[in-house]
Amino acid sequence: MQPKESAPLLGRTQAEFIRTLGAELQDFLALKRAELGEISADTPALIDTIADLASGGKRMRALLCYWGWRGAGGDPSPNTPITTAGASLELFQAAALIHDDIIDRSDIRRGAPSVHRQFSQLHQRQRWALDPERFGHAAAILAGDLCLSFSEEVFAGMSSLVTTSAANRARRTFNTMRAEVMAGQYLDILEEVAGPSRGPAGAVERAQSIIRYKSAKYSTEHPLVLGGALAGGSEELLNGYSAFALPLGEAFQLRDDMLGVFGDPQSTGKPAGDDLREGKRTVLIGYTLRLAEAEDAEFVDQRLGIPDLSETDIAQIRRIMTGCGAVSATEDLIERYSSQAFTALEALQIDDFTSLALHTMAQAAVQRSA
Repeated sequence: MQPKESAPLLGRTQAEFIRTLGAELQDFLALKRAELGEISADTPALIDTIADLASGGKRMRALLCYWGWRGAGGDPSPNTPITTAGASLELFQAAALIHDDIIDRSDIRRGAPSVHRQFSQLHQRQRWALDPERFGHAAAILAGDLCLSFSEEVFAGMSSLVTTSAANRARRTFNTMRAEVMAGQYLDILEEVAGPSRGPAGAVERAQSIIRYKSAKYSTEHPLVLGGALAGGSEELLNGYSAFALPLGEAFQLRDDMLGVFGDPQSTGKPAGDDLREGKRTVLIGYTLRLAEAEDAEFVDQRLGIPDLSETDIAQIRRIMTGCGAVSATEDLIERYSSQAFTALEALQIDDFTSLALHTMAQAAVQRSA
């Protein structure tokens, strides 16, 4: 690890990359807005919701892609093919969030109305005919699909900027990432409806599988490996990236699940207990159903997925989770995954500055409060 003097340089390096990335996304979406404007004056609204969503967030996936590139010997300047790869990942992330909020019936994203809610509100303001909620969902699905299309367009354009071998390896990672996210999302909604009949015995293991494919791989592992592949990294290095980033992603999502129940809405940007109202059968829920007394487990199980679940019931579920040891068990699992990630990071044959960047990002991912 490099001395503390490197921290300011790290902050400047990442800030410059994020600025360059933001400018590229802004320019691309402005071009697409103009293209859609030629179709109709109404269609740029699709771009506006995408642009708003893509302008925020931590840029974690794009940054991991950048450091994967750097660790494999890629050009350190931000204005390179890796910036375009990061833009593609950010657009894919935006698409996933749009669709995820529809599936989860989430009206809030990052402290503001989610995309489907924005379109519903547009319908209401304009006093249009028929059902505003149905319009909002339909328009958001189309915005998400358009965003997926943009992600592919940007990625395909970036591939021409690197060697054929690097482009092919990165393409395989990119394709796998997209398929795994969809499969993981399906497993998530399946568990919501089939979980109660399957019982608590395998609930934790099923939730861990969902975490891995819906979130961990595309949040951390694939972006890091993608960056390394684009820079021509060796198979040994890419395998080392996976050994570090996959458990990191699992710890990251477990922390997210904890925040979904116990987090401060002012920090998370979502109402407290929203995951309970959405019926998410997380690892935390799996441990609760396994460890709680039968009466308490039934109390939790029967209230998952109630959209207007009361604050009183949410508080009681929190007490059950804490009292039965589910919170401690989840925190232990976060610690186990984090330990695996940091051990794998130490074994990576990368330069000290990249190692510092990955270590700093990993700490922020598992210790965050938002």
